[in-house]
Amino acid sequence: MRVLGIESSCDETGIAIYDETGGLLAHRIYSQVKLHADYGGVVPELASRDHVRKAIPLIREVMAEASCSRNDIDGVAYTAGPGLIGALLVGATLGRSIAMAWGCAAVPVHHMEGHLLAPMLEEDIPDFPFVALLVSGGHTMLVRVDGIGQYELLGESVDDAAGEAFDKTAKLLGLDYPGGAALGRMAENGTPGRFVLPRPMTSKPGLDFSFSGLKTHAANTVRDNDNSEQTKADIAYAFQDAVVDTLLIKCRRALKQTGLNRLVIAGGVSANTELRRQLKVELEKRQGRVYYPRPELCTDNGAMIAYAGLQRLKAGQVATEGVDVFPRWPLESLPPV
Repeated sequence: MRVLGIESSCDETGIAIYDETGGLLAHRIYSQVKLHADYGGVVPELASRDHVRKAIPLIREVMAEASCSRNDIDGVAYTAGPGLIGALLVGATLGRSIAMAWGCAAVPVHHMEGHLLAPMLEEDIPDFPFVALLVSGGHTMLVRVDGIGQYELLGESVDDAAGEAFDKTAKLLGLDYPGGAALGRMAENGTPGRFVLPRPMTSKPGLDFSFSGLKTHAANTVRDNDNSEQTKADIAYAFQDAVVDTLLIKCRRALKQTGLNRLVIAGGVSANTELRRQLKVELEKRQGRVYYPRPELCTDNGAMIAYAGLQRLKAGQVATEGVDVFPRWPLESLPPV
């Protein structure tokens, strides 16, 4: 069974083909970073228009690379939510149209389920059950995963997601959008201990996150200090250290609460080198393992949508009439496979 995946929830157009026996045959990602950089963030209307321009050429490229014809495709999976409604509608309308034209199934996919299952695209995959830390620009959540579609939300961000806080703090430091990765590189030259930022919501029980106060604290620190490159690097170090430490504390609690010692991390922030290093050390202490996708599959991509779509297609969970998208869509509402 072979699935074409289409990801268009925000500012990346991702296209991929996943084969049940052959694995990931081809994938392409087009980033809109340059398009939105002048605005300091994603402009929804511009994002939607760019998906319209880029999706079909990318599909042609992927089909050619995988040596596939329309007759080789059993299903077209597309991101149905959560995300920007206009961007979602582009991918959903395109996916449904292609499926109808090719005479195959259309499969709506939950964006965060795609991220959650992205480590399954690697050779070394986790067994169920495990705890998943999903950290991206729009979401930060901890989920207990007992199987595909068997999700228990343990905690989530009550305001800014970790990725959003990274990008906003990077902007305060004069870095271009998106600044999360650049902030991480700047932090490598920072002085440990010069600035100490709070670890939000770690002094109280629970697994929810909050990063808006940390972002404000970072903004005040930037305002109250000189604008030298070393000072900015020191603030970047302190900010990254606070976010990573907060995520580490919450993961430690989640693993203790569930009694599990397998952790999956996925989403754009999961590519952060320091976060990966500290979680690896933590899981080794517990004689456990941490799993994550390769860096290129941490950001939004069609490969994760194709893989998740294949699992839903095998279970017969396909689209019926209409083109429905869900800008807000609780992960735990998904049916099991």
